[in-house]
Amino acid sequence: MSTSTELAQPDGPSKPSFVGQAAAGAPQSWHGKITADGPHPPETDRYQLYIGLFCPFAHRANIVRHIKGLQDILPIAIVKPYPKGDEDGWPGWGFPANLDEYAGATPDPLFKARYLHEIYFKADPTYRGRYSVPVLWDKKLGTIVNNESPELLRDLQTGFNDLLPADKAAITLYPEALRERIDAESVWMQRDLNSGVYKAGFAATQEAYDAAVPVVFAALNRLEKMIAAGSGPFILGSQLTELDVRAYATLIRFDTIYVQHFKCNLGTLRHDYPQINNWLSYLYYNVSAFRETTDFRHIKENYTKSHGLINPLGITPMGPWPEVEQFHEPDLTKVRVGGVTMPQVLKLEAQIEPRL
Repeated sequence: MSTSTELAQPDGPSKPSFVGQAAAGAPQSWHGKITADGPHPPETDRYQLYIGLFCPFAHRANIVRHIKGLQDILPIAIVKPYPKGDEDGWPGWGFPANLDEYAGATPDPLFKARYLHEIYFKADPTYRGRYSVPVLWDKKLGTIVNNESPELLRDLQTGFNDLLPADKAAITLYPEALRERIDAESVWMQRDLNSGVYKAGFAATQEAYDAAVPVVFAALNRLEKMIAAGSGPFILGSQLTELDVRAYATLIRFDTIYVQHFKCNLGTLRHDYPQINNWLSYLYYNVSAFRETTDFRHIKENYTKSHGLINPLGITPMGPWPEVEQFHEPDLTKVRVGGVTMPQVLKLEAQIEPRL
């Protein structure tokens, strides 16, 4: 993943986006939806979802796919977590030649493509954006439906409901009664936490790093208090929502990667955030969609072997162990409410809107 702001060229070096940029929206992207009355109607095996198991934003889409029971309706293809290419990022994320080349990655089932950029150019030969995941492909129309992860997080909840049994069709992570709250909390979560870790990790100056890291921990402080106030087991209480998916995809990577690789080391979840750690353990061990879509080898090796400026030797740390602590206390009043008390962090936490 690259921090470069240059655009990909169909006849030159690629600049695969780092996921923070992808989350903000590529300069050229697709915004289609699966709808019964549109150009992309719901059909079994009509669509292909391209993801990387390393990418937290693609992880969101895959979690929803599992929660909704879409595995037999919407197959996935998985790129390798590294290498991303040369110093310019060319040729970008690649597919293995076979299932044995890298465990968990898959050959491209549609075109036998070697690289993800080939999929983008099949949709638009003049494409000059970034080759990010996730990508939802329509086999019948031969084009990309959508490559914006926030939209797929929302749309996959409803797009295939006509094909699902009633219990799965009824599942929503965006319930009517909580939509205003979800929308409000998603703003700071995306800005300060989901993208915030990348602002810290890819900071090119001491000043930029020093400004970015406290923001991340202010967001963690906020989330710690939210979970405690909701009584669990989810962020807003008894209802699993998009907030859980958004937060999980970042926080399952936090102690494992962001603490050491991105220098987000003012604290760790397992030591400084007992409420978050308790919530994370519950999702991982008790809600199958979260554990089934989490691959720590893909996650660790992507970051440590794709970011030459940050980790030039490409050595992947063993720890932490265990990657997710196996403990859950259902009575959140028995769980300490933690946080980082650095004055700068507390000041930023107090500025987060909406106020708790």
